[in-house]
Amino acid sequence: MSQFYIPDSRTESALNSSDEDEDNLDTLPFAKPLQRSDFLQPDFTPSAYLSTLSNRHQTLEDLRSELRSRSQLLSRELLDLVNANYADFLTLGNSLRGGEEKVEGVRVGLLGFGKEVQQLEALVRQREEEVGRLVEERRQARLKIEIGRRLVEVEERLRECEEDVAVSGQREGDLSDDSSESEDEEEEGEGEGDAQYGTSTARLRRNVVQYRLVKEAVKGLEEHPFVVAQTPRLNKVRSTLLLDLSTALQQAKRAGTDGSGRVMQIMKIYADMEESGEAVKVLKTLKTR
Repeated sequence: MSQFYIPDSRTESALNSSDEDEDNLDTLPFAKPLQRSDFLQPDFTPSAYLSTLSNRHQTLEDLRSELRSRSQLLSRELLDLVNANYADFLTLGNSLRGGEEKVEGVRVGLLGFGKEVQQLEALVRQREEEVGRLVEERRQARLKIEIGRRLVEVEERLRECEEDVAVSGQREGDLSDDSSESEDEEEEGEGEGDAQYGTSTARLRRNVVQYRLVKEAVKGLEEHPFVVAQTPRLNKVRSTLLLDLSTALQQAKRAGTDGSGRVMQIMKIYADMEESGEAVKVLKTLKTR
């Protein structure tokens, strides 16, 4: 007799219950709410964010519903933020009412300050002009002092030159004078042998040096009234020096061979005086005689 296996009703019920539990979503873990911080990432993109939700135990419809709720919530927050800022803006406008008097006070204060600054600028400009004028007066005063010193020097040198030239002019007729003898002693060596000619070449050279110093002292002051007034004196000194040199050259020339050295010395003195042309005239005059 054949035996058939009749499954136990309890065993079949357990197997069916296991299959139903695998297909039932209610038995899956409950999905966590979407985090607000996920939407605040600097590199947030919708496609990349959705790709991270692939392992989420949630139906697409539930996910869509949750995202829609999140969008509505953000819209309400944005509207509340705009309303709050607008209310603050209106409150700020109301708080600024009645400030015209303060603004006017500030404006008047700035105008007064500007006028004071302008007055100070004008005062500083006036002081600057005054200082500039005083500096110029000081410069002119120093210039005049310098010119005065130079004029004093011109007078002193011209007087010394006149005295030396006058002594030289008297030398020919007064060889026994004590002062002339003392000067001859000082010039001994360089003017040795010149006594027979009257005036030594050393004295003539010294007189020419004095004359040149006077000429150097008057450079740049030729138009000054004082220098113009001294021109006749300077011309007289020049004429006297040329006369002394001419006389000395004639005496040396007449001495022949003995006076050749003296002739060269006198020609050199003419050159130092920048009057070589006068020496040539004297020599031509001697040749025609």
